[in-house]
Amino acid sequence: MATPILMENPLRQGLFADRVPAPCSLVIYGASGDLTHRKLVPALFDLYEKHLLPASFSLIGISRSKISDEEFKQGLKVALKESEPQLSDSLWNSFSQNFHYMAGGYDDFKTYQALSQMLDQVDQENGTSGNRIFYLSTPPNVFENIISNLGAAGLAKEEKGFARIVIEKPFGHDLESAQELNQKVKEVFKERQIYRIDHYLGKETVQNLLVMRFANSIFEPIWDRRYVDHIQITASEDMGVGSRAGYYESSGILRDMFQNHLFQVMSLVAMEPPVAFEANAIRDEKLKILKSIRPFNENTVYQWAVRGQYGPGYLSGEKVPGYREAEGVNPKSNTPTYAALKIFLDTWRWHGVPFLLRSGKRLPKRTTEVAIQFKQPPNLLFKTNVSDLSPNVMVIRIQPDEGITLKFETKVPGMSMEVRTVNMDFRYGTSFAEGTSEAYERLLLDCMLGDATLFIRGDEVEAAWAALMPVLNHWETTEPERHFPNYEAGTWGPAEADNLLEKPWRKWRRL
Repeated sequence: MATPILMENPLRQGLFADRVPAPCSLVIYGASGDLTHRKLVPALFDLYEKHLLPASFSLIGISRSKISDEEFKQGLKVALKESEPQLSDSLWNSFSQNFHYMAGGYDDFKTYQALSQMLDQVDQENGTSGNRIFYLSTPPNVFENIISNLGAAGLAKEEKGFARIVIEKPFGHDLESAQELNQKVKEVFKERQIYRIDHYLGKETVQNLLVMRFANSIFEPIWDRRYVDHIQITASEDMGVGSRAGYYESSGILRDMFQNHLFQVMSLVAMEPPVAFEANAIRDEKLKILKSIRPFNENTVYQWAVRGQYGPGYLSGEKVPGYREAEGVNPKSNTPTYAALKIFLDTWRWHGVPFLLRSGKRLPKRTTEVAIQFKQPPNLLFKTNVSDLSPNVMVIRIQPDEGITLKFETKVPGMSMEVRTVNMDFRYGTSFAEGTSEAYERLLLDCMLGDATLFIRGDEVEAAWAALMPVLNHWETTEPERHFPNYEAGTWGPAEADNLLEKPWRKWRRL
């Protein structure tokens, strides 16, 4: 194993000194998979270039593929060059010098014994101080095997340094399986060692929700039922299911997007001010929001939930097939690829304010945003000149083109009293010299630092599943209200979703 190169690092001084983690080893299960190649290693490389990786850092990849260290590293290098075409051999060699690979079965205890020996060797030769992170980038059906074997091999103990486990979504398939997985992982790891990852929480604009709300005195006083008419949270995708048809057939849009991403964003928008900017204080407030979701029942599912599935249509002028035509999909499938929910939070702050959440595949464009629409002002002053004033709207764009837009009314220059809507725009790309970091970059760094603020606690996971189960159970035991497919690819979903808006001045945003 090579001796680590200690690079000159100006960020270790001053403002960013507390953001450089202690030496550690990162063990990735599922290291030959897509997530490792497309997201995890590029994120680690970005941290390395910013001098935010510890000087003593090792990566150990584990999967069933029988390949050598060099073959493993070569595959990572090829994948990294897609995002870093100027990557030089010398920089790659410096970055990857302490990368290793181990082939083995996830249910084979000998693999974990060999891993324990390799980690001890890495500690001695690379100075990683007994600090270990185990990243589960595998199908969820092997989570429990990996967790149990880590415990049996003594790798969850924190005798010499820290031991942490990162678990990718989906965390459970329903409430019961999430509770079982929580119980299994807590038998081996303490809650403070468990990092349930949702990459949406690593996005810069999602984090900025907290700063925008609680660092600006002009917003928080009007952030409640007295001034807000409704809130829309949209996560739209223009792509179809692609190669994920097998997974998608067993999950659908609610499990894929609502239980985790959209509910997490909603909880940040709606939460009360935490007592401190630290992990458990913030997660306590998010949990209160998830527990305050007004329960769905058999009647309200029809009133507050709409499902859809895309059929053939056109995107960017090209004809695209419907969901049922995708390889691996049942030609009579009733799996929803679109859902819209109207959610009420039974809290003092948000009583009566609808939160309108929607997500779907094969919609006209890929975008994720939060739109807070404020109540319309009395129209008395301008009633003789202006027939309708547009409501004020604050839009937080999460992806792409991250930023915040505030829409308000102003007078058009001239002799007449003409009113027009204008936008005040903040964009990360134009306001800051440095671009936004990738979500996995921030989350990997936080895990190495032991900061769980942007990770999900076990009780949050269970509260989100509990809120969603009545809708899931109803949809999986009844036929769709209208035959699938019920919206064309390239449109904004089924027309029934408009019924959720209820009031004539509410309209789904056409993004």
